[in-house]
Amino acid sequence: MSSLDFPKSAFADILESNLDYTSSFESKALTGTAKKGLAIVTCIDSRINPLAVVGMQAGDAKIIRNAGSRVTEDVLRTLLLATYLLGVERILVMPHTDCRMAKSDEQAIHDEIFATHAVDTRSIEFRVVSDQLAALKLDVQRIRSYPLLPKPIVVGGAIYDVHTGKLNPVEA
Repeated sequence: MSSLDFPKSAFADILESNLDYTSSFESKALTGTAKKGLAIVTCIDSRINPLAVVGMQAGDAKIIRNAGSRVTEDVLRTLLLATYLLGVERILVMPHTDCRMAKSDEQAIHDEIFATHAVDTRSIEFRVVSDQLAALKLDVQRIRSYPLLPKPIVVGGAIYDVHTGKLNPVEA
């Protein structure tokens, strides 16, 4: 197998599930716009189903995910596109409880990766947070004050509880 070949055996379960999915696919009429005007910035944690958390379905909102739900330059770039071209009028920043990025410091993450996998990741900033509430407030303010986003843009922050499913709004 060439390094350019698709690794079918590694993705066999995914491709098979996709065949089942396509047999009842109902989203062909959706467009690229967010029908409910919402963008959610949340974590990559697999316990979070962002659309279900807010009672929405495919096509209703834009979902932007990264480790720790942090508002990075790439998140801001994506929000620019989403607000000007894809119908987003409000943004929810939604980190969650029991987040790995809020349980450690930057150096400890680098050390763990190096100790376990012998890979030096010190050139990467993981953006871990020691105070999740303060980080959420900072990220909400970062979006609100970003000069290239349309004004007024509605931005809110809430912490999702992975043990109860509840969204807990935060004053920011």
